[in-house]
Amino acid sequence: MAKKEDRVVIDLACTECRQRTYTTQKNRRNDPDRIELRKFCPRCRMQRQHREVR
Repeated sequence: MAKKEDRVVIDLACTECRQRTYTTQKNRRNDPDRIELRKFCPRCRMQRQHREVR
């Protein structure tokens, strides 16, 4: 049986306009919940909260 990957690639979407603008990696073991980061949104043209989408 294959081992489950600890690090997975995730998409980050702006909480205001819902555009998926960033991809990153996270460790499932250390961060089991959805992560939120403050990033620049090119559509809104300002810094907004970006949340992990599945």
